[in-house]
Amino acid sequence: MYLLMDLGNTSLTAALHNGERFLTRFKVPVGRLHMLWDDFQRELGEKDMRRVSLAVLASVNPSAAYDVEKTVNEWLPVAHFTLLGRDQEIPVRALVDHPEEVGADRLLAALAAHRRVKDACIVVDLGTAITFDAVSERAEYLGGIICPGIGMSISGLFTKTARLPMVDFREPEKLIGTNTVGSMQSGLYYGTIGMIDGILERMIEDLGPQTRTVATGGQAALITRGSRFLKEADEDLTLEGLQIIWERSAGK
Repeated sequence: MYLLMDLGNTSLTAALHNGERFLTRFKVPVGRLHMLWDDFQRELGEKDMRRVSLAVLASVNPSAAYDVEKTVNEWLPVAHFTLLGRDQEIPVRALVDHPEEVGADRLLAALAAHRRVKDACIVVDLGTAITFDAVSERAEYLGGIICPGIGMSISGLFTKTARLPMVDFREPEKLIGTNTVGSMQSGLYYGTIGMIDGILERMIEDLGPQTRTVATGGQAALITRGSRFLKEADEDLTLEGLQIIWERSAGK
């Protein structure tokens, strides 16, 4: 059994893999990583916990990565822990000014997206931030664009105004809202799609019309339904990138 983990700024996404397919996926908020052992017990079960022989972590959150490593070493005693970037490099050439600044999650998503489309592509990751990453036809990371995430927009409307409520992000029933909640949901949904499509249009003009697009992250499918340029959605791109790393290290 192999435990593949992607640690972001707000949550840890983990998946159990048996060498052929993903068996279990679960998320843990960063704020409760000190209780990660409890989530391991609930999501993996005692039997599978004893069978995990390798735990691979990709992280953009160094302080929280320490908690994850500590928990794995304590509660998964037979697992060999690997932190990408420290114990093993990600085999993606980053053609940017400062390659060390590119997050492991972005490189892994680029690796998985290129395997998926087998050509130049743009990965749109709808996480804490919305990122746009350009990948060459040779699977090189060319650079990207970083924008505020959906959660930031929702939080900003709620905390910076006196009368606007907290709302869920969803596709609105109609374009023009006839109440406050409907107006906010329409603005958030179509505003996000408009921003994404506007940036993708410019990037495709720059990279060439053959460039494919792939969305990932928790809202990927929802955004893809309304986008003019996003045609594919895969919530698990980063985990699939981790799977590729494991396959290569195992000689598969």
